[in-house]
Amino acid sequence: MTKPIFVLNGPNLNRLGLREPELYGATTLAQVEQLCRASAGGRPVEFRQTNSEERLIDWVHEAIDHAAGIIINPAAFTFTSMALLDALKMFPGPIFEFHITNVHRREAIYHHSYVSKVATAVMAGMGAEGYGMAMQAMCARRDLLT
Repeated sequence: MTKPIFVLNGPNLNRLGLREPELYGATTLAQVEQLCRASAGGRPVEFRQTNSEERLIDWVHEAIDHAAGIIINPAAFTFTSMALLDALKMFPGPIFEFHITNVHRREAIYHHSYVSKVATAVMAGMGAEGYGMAMQAMCARRDLLT
């Protein structure tokens, strides 16, 4: 059985399409999920969003046992959560850190990512459409477990 790609989304991403559309655009999280599934080329996808750091960490733990790769938009937890970093350190496969905006063009508080320390790749600034690119890039990796 083919292992799924986990797409994990952190706090406030459930408000995509409504929250600061000048930064994040008009695409909703439901549309992002559809894009990820369409871009996965038939590979199974576990698509999730939470506003809870604890739940996000639990999902990373689940991914350790069941996922081929993780695409994670940790949102604010990117810059604050050493616990998330510790959980991601245990994941044996590729991890893509994803951000809708270019965090490096934003305020200084957004410039230090704990997640980047363990990420295989970092993608930022491509808008919500970038999720599809992240999924295609993840599925194209030769080191993905079956």
